[in-house]
Amino acid sequence: MQTSHTSVLTIRPPNDRHGHLKILAAHRGVSLDGLFEAFATRAVAEFDAETRFRSRAACGDPQGGLGILDELSRRSDKKV
Repeated sequence: MQTSHTSVLTIRPPNDRHGHLKILAAHRGVSLDGLFEAFATRAVAEFDAETRFRSRAACGDPQGGLGILDELSRRSDKKV
C-alpha cells in the first residue's frame, strides 16, 4: 500500500486576490487547497514538457520536440 505525504505551503495573497481565489474555487467546486493543487499540477506538467522539449531540441529531434509542443498545447486547452 502506497502512502501519500503532504507538505504545508503558506501563501499570503492580498485580500482582494484571496477573495477572487475563493470565488474561483467555489465556482469550480473545489477547496482552495484543491485549486492550488490543480495550479501546481499544471505548472509541473508544463515544466516537464518544456524540459523534454529542450532535451530533444538539444539532441536534434525536431519532430519529437514538435510533438511535445502539441502535447503542451492540448494540456493548456484543458480546464484546470
